[in-house]
Amino acid sequence: MKCKNTLQKGTVRYIVFREGSMWYGAGLEFNIVEAGDTPQEAMLLLFEAIRGYVESARKIKARPFILNQKPDLEYEEMWHSFEECKKMPTGRVFAAGNVNIEKSVLVPA
Repeated sequence: MKCKNTLQKGTVRYIVFREGSMWYGAGLEFNIVEAGDTPQEAMLLLFEAIRGYVESARKIKARPFILNQKPDLEYEEMWHSFEECKKMPTGRVFAAGNVNIEKSVLVPA
């Protein structure tokens, strides 16, 4: 099986959304979810978690499957819906996109 993400390069889709009074950031291919009081806090915590996840995977020379997990269906559908509309449906979604994981530097793709 060929994996999209490797220890050297790849991208992770992310979405930042609100449920109730909390904001959540989800890294789809890594199945990482972080929570914050604001969308910016949730996004910052998510990007820090993604960076740490990639750095740890590189340090232990993990197999690429941990960087290519099957995303939770709810997040997958939310991400696709946002991408198709390119707008924030009812204010629930703050941001969605891709992040490069090359060279331990996270850059929106």
